[in-house]
Amino acid sequence: MMHAAVGVWILSALVCMGRGQHLADHHHHADDAPSQVTLGNKEFAFHLYRKLAADANNFGKNIFYSPSSVSLALAALSVGARGETHRQLFAGLGFNNSQIGQNAVDEVFGALLRRRGNSSDVHEGTAVFLDGKFQPDGDFLKSLREFYQADVSNLDFLQSKESADAINKYVSDKTHGKIDKLVDQLDPSTIMYLISHIYFKGKWDSPFEAKLTKEDVFNVDEKTEVPVQMMNKEDRFQVYHDLAINTTILRLPFNSSFSMLLLLPENMAELEKEICPQHVTKWTKWMKTRKYDIFIPKMSMKTTYSLKEMLIEMGMTDMFDPRADLSGISEAKNLLVSSVVHKAALDVDEAGATAAAATGIGITLMSFQHTPVLKFNRPFMLLLIEHNTDDILFLGRIINPNK
Repeated sequence: MMHAAVGVWILSALVCMGRGQHLADHHHHADDAPSQVTLGNKEFAFHLYRKLAADANNFGKNIFYSPSSVSLALAALSVGARGETHRQLFAGLGFNNSQIGQNAVDEVFGALLRRRGNSSDVHEGTAVFLDGKFQPDGDFLKSLREFYQADVSNLDFLQSKESADAINKYVSDKTHGKIDKLVDQLDPSTIMYLISHIYFKGKWDSPFEAKLTKEDVFNVDEKTEVPVQMMNKEDRFQVYHDLAINTTILRLPFNSSFSMLLLLPENMAELEKEICPQHVTKWTKWMKTRKYDIFIPKMSMKTTYSLKEMLIEMGMTDMFDPRADLSGISEAKNLLVSSVVHKAALDVDEAGATAAAATGIGITLMSFQHTPVLKFNRPFMLLLIEHNTDDILFLGRIINPNK
């Protein structure tokens, strides 16, 4: 039987400038659902990061993506999944099927989107593009609209160029031009595209002065140096040095409820292997404020990932093959997911940042009477987090700020 394709496209752009019928919730009430979903999202963030870092295509390259956006898209897809396909999606997302049901997950994501909707910094949501001849289940669309803030549109996927243009325009509008071409071409057998999008634009709580930005050297590895425009600022900053994983963490707050954490490890591979949600909680709790002279490279980059193979490795296998049970989307028995693609964008400048990569923090301690120096002149990681929850909106590493 010919299987109709369901595309899942996930995109994110971060700009920071200067200043259906659901599975029942069985035994557990949704009281602890927010903490379960929040922890699951964080576990998923680092699980997927390790898959990206281990992928041969990303060897020696910058990585930047939005775990928040990927989780949102897959949670929206799970609304229409049933049986083993649903169990795999939940397990892959870090949720325990026996402890939390679809209703509770929907409500938590709905509350999260409403909360972020009150911030001027971040805009997040989903969209569903349907082939005009395809009739999805009414409850599926109702849930996506109610909880996942979904925009629903009809397209004629047989007109593949026109359909791609329409999706690309929608995405470009939602990301203010940061992701301008999500779709190159569409399979004419496509009957539905599900998209999640996130756009963050924040200002540093304390901007850098452009006149202090100077050309400097960034050490990609022991043999490779590249020139970078290095921003500089001397001020009081929150810093933590984690002796257990030999990493220095700097918090750069935006003038909102978000921060960027910059992680400068002695050994990037060790940090990538060990980092977990509990580290982020520990760092943000124990950071101390003192005066530092910090140096951070200006950056601008875009990333694109096909996540299908990585999600299969994470146990989400059935949704991609004829065993897929997406009967909550439609009574049609022949739906499967054809692709999961993620695009992201990052810029970091004196006023703020635009995100799509990860960087490291270099540290040099001068003699005691001098201000200690934190110099991000070698590979580092970065996270963009929400203060109150430590939710991870963006995550990545910077190996070369020029790439």
